Amino acid sequence: MEQQFNTMKYPIVGTGNEAQDIIMYVYKALQAKGYDPITQLVGYIISGDPTYITSHNGARSLICRLERDEILEELVRSYIDTH
Repeated sequence: MEQQFNTMKYPIVGTGNEAQDIIMYVYKALQAKGYDPITQLVGYIISGDPTYITSHNGARSLICRLERDEILEELVRSYIDTH
């Protein structure tokens, strides 16, 4: 029996900044599932445990593409740019 593996493509409307795009996509997926996105993202950043991120719409797979320091760097950059 032949197994067929299909590549999944996740629809991200890009800003040209992969980290920012992934963070926003994951944020929206967490919101859609009724989670507090901030609490879940902080839990993930602190612990590195991907179960803080829902697998809804491939969000967990996407967040795992980034290192946690990349996420923190993007969050600090965004904060500085807006203040």
